[in-house]
Amino acid sequence: MQMTPLLKLTLVFTLCVILMGAYTRLSDAGLGCPDWPGCYGMLKVPTQSHELSQVQQAFPEHTVDTQKAWLEMIHRYIAGALGLLVLYILYISFKIQDAPKKLPSVIALLILFQAALGMWTVTMQLMPIVVMSHLIGGFSLLSLLWILYLRTTPLRIVGGDPQVRKLAPFALLCLVVLVLQIMLGGWTSSNYAALACTALPICEGDWLNNLQPLQAFNLFYQTEGSYEFGVLDYASRMTIHVTHRMGAIITATLLLWLAYRLLIQARSAMITRSAWVLITLLIIQVGLGIANVVLHLPLGIAVAHNAGAALLLLTMIFINYTLWRKA
Repeated sequence: MQMTPLLKLTLVFTLCVILMGAYTRLSDAGLGCPDWPGCYGMLKVPTQSHELSQVQQAFPEHTVDTQKAWLEMIHRYIAGALGLLVLYILYISFKIQDAPKKLPSVIALLILFQAALGMWTVTMQLMPIVVMSHLIGGFSLLSLLWILYLRTTPLRIVGGDPQVRKLAPFALLCLVVLVLQIMLGGWTSSNYAALACTALPICEGDWLNNLQPLQAFNLFYQTEGSYEFGVLDYASRMTIHVTHRMGAIITATLLLWLAYRLLIQARSAMITRSAWVLITLLIIQVGLGIANVVLHLPLGIAVAHNAGAALLLLTMIFINYTLWRKA
């Protein structure tokens, strides 16, 4: 099998894993199975009477929620298939003489670390730093696979575009800001702070005088028992949410300015199309963020917001790759 079709398939699988993870997390099914990698000691969700009897003996403190357990297991099944695809990519890369070797090796190591984070997410009962790290690991995996795809796919800008290449440092800054904003989104979600503010544009009440940044961004805070549904007080969650909103304003402003500069300076049709894609995704993503607030975090829109972040990230990586490597 050639590298390019395999990478396309793996990219689709990775996006599916990210979205299924978001759906599972937003459905409060992250602890649908209290063990790992199986579910109540089985390879599938226990549903038969004799299976439920075994569960009652082995996990007397738990009650099987079939719907949540299946969400968690489907996520694990897809993630397992993704792991096999990544390992096959590594195998193929060493079979093809001129294929990259280091990047597939890094991706393979990352997928193994992702599996460990998946286990810790359950065993540490949704500890926010672990949940956020698992989310960032998924986005990192998607990004590295995208870079590997770009490296193994012929991509040329005819005649080059030296004028727009001057924007490369600013494009890199925009990418860093976007990554930080995605991390803020992960911290918001893992601390159940998405509904801490229900007013626009920033938050309701005297939010400015109630910010608690030290408590809100203590990455390694601990509590007894599960972190499910969040353990931080309202002021801390509100601080996280407000920071994410401010980050969204800064990120959107920078990315829109980058897209505008690309449109007025680029002579390459490829870069122009990328700028329009960036603008379109930004408008959609901002609209989804507003809809999450106004409609109180409907599941479909919340998952779509995760997808929008992933597509924005891929677009920004493509723009940076084009400016730095191909112009």
